[in-house]
Amino acid sequence: MKFSELGLSDHLLTAINNSGFEEATPIQAETIPMVLKGEDVIGQAQTGTGKTAAFGLPILQKIDFDNPNVQALIISPTRELAIQTQEEIYRLGKDEKAKVQVVYGGADIRRQINALKGHPQIVVGTPGRILDHIRRHTLKLEHVKTLVLDEADEMLNMGFLDDIEDIIKQTPKERQTLLFSATMPAQIKRVGVQFMRDPHQVTIKAKELTTDLIDQYYVRVKEYEKFDTMTRFFDVQDPEVTIVFCRTKRRVDEVSKGLQARGYKAAGLHGDLTQARRTQIMQEFKAAKIDILVATDVAARGIDISGVTHVYNYDIPQDPDGYVHRVGRTGRAGKHGVSITFATPNEMDYLREIEKLTKVRMLPLKPPTIQEAFVGQLNSAESDIADLIKKTNTDKYEKMADKLLDEYEATDLVAALLNDVTRDNVKVKITPERPLPHHGHGHGGHRNDRRGGGHGGHYKGSKSHRNGDRNNGSRNRGHYEGSNDRKHSDRRSSSNKKRRFTIKNS
Repeated sequence: MKFSELGLSDHLLTAINNSGFEEATPIQAETIPMVLKGEDVIGQAQTGTGKTAAFGLPILQKIDFDNPNVQALIISPTRELAIQTQEEIYRLGKDEKAKVQVVYGGADIRRQINALKGHPQIVVGTPGRILDHIRRHTLKLEHVKTLVLDEADEMLNMGFLDDIEDIIKQTPKERQTLLFSATMPAQIKRVGVQFMRDPHQVTIKAKELTTDLIDQYYVRVKEYEKFDTMTRFFDVQDPEVTIVFCRTKRRVDEVSKGLQARGYKAAGLHGDLTQARRTQIMQEFKAAKIDILVATDVAARGIDISGVTHVYNYDIPQDPDGYVHRVGRTGRAGKHGVSITFATPNEMDYLREIEKLTKVRMLPLKPPTIQEAFVGQLNSAESDIADLIKKTNTDKYEKMADKLLDEYEATDLVAALLNDVTRDNVKVKITPERPLPHHGHGHGGHRNDRRGGGHGGHYKGSKSHRNGDRNNGSRNRGHYEGSNDRKHSDRRSSSNKKRRFTIKNS
């Protein structure tokens, strides 16, 4: 459906066109007309389906720009998502000079207080920091007309439900409430019943997001084989933009450092990093200075990077919905994506539950051999050397080149160069994580993962990584990202043209 059919203003249609959007996504087409009518809406859809515009566009249309009070409040689970939401709404409302302010933990609260004095009409924030401002009387919500709970299931997982209820009680009873969530657990439904007026529910099924453009594979492999197996896939597939999802922060650190030791341009992202470091990593990733982003689920939840070609689930998610979130990072905007999940033998039950949810049977994939990985490295090195020659002013090196050719065989010189540009097979040891509990039936929970080696299959080339955020393998306590970097305990239990190779296995 075209945006022009949804009842949006000419100013917003111009902003949408300038942003490069052509057609509304299913969640946008369904919810925007309802929100414009002032109805309460519960929207269930996965990450990457355009939920921000689904609520941001009608909010911008309904804002009274002559009114200096806060008229819309958007609550987000993480700093990254809050920042991203603020940036997108600001961009869409730039022509009409919409004032949109973000507040989150880990940043100087005094600066946020000064910014709030500028009378923003829309405020986006994380639960804890919003409460901080309410208690300081620096954020007043008595004029809020629209309240948005974004990624509500993640806020529930992170232990923010009580905070959210406290915030809601500070808003007027006569308001519009919009709730967006990837899953709909009972506690989220209770929020809908308690704080919403006859909400309309819009559900975009996960299978619509994960089947068409994403090739989904699994590799059955032992825990200690995971790292070497994954790097062989990197060498053969030569992915361009990659996200690797891990279960814990410790795992993210070890995997990212191991990849760096082997010469890959990788970095880890999780909740223990400072905001400055996280921002730096994301800027480098977007600028292609980093090819592989290793992340936890929570760290990856609030970031949006276009062009992700591969997602590798180093650790299998414990619940199927976590898988959909991860895989939804690739195959966006009509582009093709690849997902590979590593599963240990005792985690195959979890894999089958994921297949039931997505209604897609993952294809087994046989890991590349050491020799196949080496051939992949050489092909990549050949391309890199060709680029290097084009960029190099060879004239000034002519004399030394002639001297070396007199002393050594040309084959030996080229072999030495290839040896230098291919990756060292440095021994990397990754600390084993406690395996997921064995079970016969799927159940909700938090994502975990492991991996396995497969039967037959083929792999395709492109690049991509992402990872999720989890506690450091601890059992019942953990540090969770959120509005004000507070710690919540007992809330959770223990993301140039390349050659393509097709390898078929009998």
